[in-house]
Amino acid sequence: MDAGGRNPVGQGEDTEIPAAKEDEPASARAGTRGRRAVVASLMLCMGLAALDSTIVSTAVPQIVGDLGGFSVFSWLFSGYLLAVTVTLPVYGKLSDTFGRKPVLIAGSILFLLGSLLCALAWNMAALIAFRVVQGLGGGALQGTVQTLAADLYPLEQRPKIQAKLSTVWATSAVAGPALGGVIAAYADWRWIFLINLPLGAVALWLLIRHLHEPQRERKTTERPRIDWAGALTVFACGGVLLTALVQGGVAWPWLSPPSMALFGTGLALIAALVLIERRAAEPIIPGWVWRRRTIAAVNLALGALGLLMVAPTVFLPTYAQSVLGLAPITAGFVLSVWTLSWPVSAALSQHVYRRIGFRDTAMLGIGTATLLLFAFPFLPYPGEAWQPTLLMFLLGGALGLFQLPLLVGVQSTVGWSERGTATASVLFCRQTGQTIGAALFGAVANGVLAARLGGAGDLDSVTRALDSGAPGEHVRRAVAEAVHAVYFGAACAAGLAFLVLLLVAPRRFPLLKNPGD
Repeated sequence: MDAGGRNPVGQGEDTEIPAAKEDEPASARAGTRGRRAVVASLMLCMGLAALDSTIVSTAVPQIVGDLGGFSVFSWLFSGYLLAVTVTLPVYGKLSDTFGRKPVLIAGSILFLLGSLLCALAWNMAALIAFRVVQGLGGGALQGTVQTLAADLYPLEQRPKIQAKLSTVWATSAVAGPALGGVIAAYADWRWIFLINLPLGAVALWLLIRHLHEPQRERKTTERPRIDWAGALTVFACGGVLLTALVQGGVAWPWLSPPSMALFGTGLALIAALVLIERRAAEPIIPGWVWRRRTIAAVNLALGALGLLMVAPTVFLPTYAQSVLGLAPITAGFVLSVWTLSWPVSAALSQHVYRRIGFRDTAMLGIGTATLLLFAFPFLPYPGEAWQPTLLMFLLGGALGLFQLPLLVGVQSTVGWSERGTATASVLFCRQTGQTIGAALFGAVANGVLAARLGGAGDLDSVTRALDSGAPGEHVRRAVAEAVHAVYFGAACAAGLAFLVLLLVAPRRFPLLKNPGD
């Protein structure tokens, strides 16, 4: 930037700063065939993590019928989510310290071990414990794959690989429930976990054979020190707080002694974590993650993205079935259309941010998303199915324009030795936002239903009642108002992300120009 705030590199480009030599990416420098094989392995790894979060849901009745434990089956999802979320910062730091390849291989092996154990589970408690093992490996898959994607490609080519990874998530969101239903109907539910083994074996073979990270020169001759105290505190703090958010209002009231005890313990662990990380030689969560405006702004903005994504993914299917009267498959299509427009928009976003910059492109996307979310409560009642379908299609396009420029931008402002930590912090904030959003919007929806139906129950009980027969008009209107309130809250979260980018993020991201790229 010059003194007047203009960008000397070009009006539509973000500022480029030459990187230090030690920050050159340790990416796979093999030929085109080798890089394609590595990309295939990354897509397989990402597919395992993405598919596992959706495929189990449709097999829950068969799992409960076989193992029992109906009162705790929700922990099949919560336990996995907790393990993935709390391990993201740890794996990010480890990949910066020891390299991406050993971390990704170790995480893949742990994920496959958890899958095998899940298939051998003898009761619900064992299955939940083994799902946690899966999640411990899943954290490495999600974070390290995204980091390696940035290592493999220079800035101008990163949208291509990120669009491919977005397509993997979109395909898994659509195919996962259907595949889980087919396996549950025509085979034993244990095959849901066993199919991970051959796919994971292929991914591991490709990684071991084709991913070659150049040896990095260390700034000192000392062996890297692992911040075990910080890692354990991150595990404990994240586990306690996320448990409080997941179970609050479900297993116990929000203001009950268990909730107060968990939140109090979580706050105490946060204070302990700050003290530990300040004294650590190589902290798991370094302070620069929040001191740098670009990374801090993107963390907050994508945390808001995780928050607002809860509205369509959790509440739109119920709205489509109970208010619009659609069949479950058709209701699923209403939601799935945004998985079609999101990766396409993400792939095309490079043509926008090359002209106007990362921040302004993301603001354009989230600003459009804010308007679309605000428009949902104004849909006519009961309305036609094409109306929310069109909004979801446009919303996917807007969010693709929002998320990918921020992720690529952040990864391009740090060197190799910091990229894993920066990427993990972004993913951690988005995952945490989803957890907070599920708790917050669940409370909002249940509150509206209680007010409209005279304390007749929460959204889950109303949904079960709807399954037993045609809903009454007053119930349909109550569900519509509850979902409208959730979408209004999601629009507020999107507006908050817009303000964060406007007020906190620098207008031009300080990009590092790696000589190796």
